[in-house]
Amino acid sequence: MQQTVKRNVPAVTAVLSIVSLGLVFGAARQLIPKALLPAAPEWLLEAIPHVNAVISVVAVVVILAGLRAIKREQYDRHRKLMLTGVVLFVAFLALYLYKVALKGPNTFPGSGVAELAYLGILAVHMVLAIACIPLLYYVLLLAVTRPMSELSETAHPKVGKIAAPLWLVSFVLGTVVYVMLYLVPASAY
Repeated sequence: MQQTVKRNVPAVTAVLSIVSLGLVFGAARQLIPKALLPAAPEWLLEAIPHVNAVISVVAVVVILAGLRAIKREQYDRHRKLMLTGVVLFVAFLALYLYKVALKGPNTFPGSGVAELAYLGILAVHMVLAIACIPLLYYVLLLAVTRPMSELSETAHPKVGKIAAPLWLVSFVLGTVVYVMLYLVPASAY
């Protein structure tokens, strides 16, 4: 299996990206039948955004540490940190999609300039998050199908230099969206 994936990283990336984005858009548009999802108490659904905010902040720290490790040529540390980042991303996405599939997306409580700023930040966050999915699959598949000694001969370093900053900014903007939705009182808008 690993050899098949190794020989077909672009194709596997495309398939995984299409399936993942299908799930993302299906959940966001509430096209996934709620009967297929396990029920959760309301308190748990209300906790998800706060848990995801913590995941996002931890992911930012992990990605920054992973970038620092690769600059210092600490390849094992870089690999562990970036794999941790992927696990955090998957956890974040699973929780987010579960909540959105059941309850729908949140609406911003403000209007005017605040709402325009929120929508702009949200749009950039979403575009980056969507763009990151195939990039992350690609570098991840290259990393897990090859020994570290071969990675420098692949597109992993070039694509990683694009993917990591976009991923980082996406998590930061997601945290800003969280602050605007949950921490700033509606009366402030």
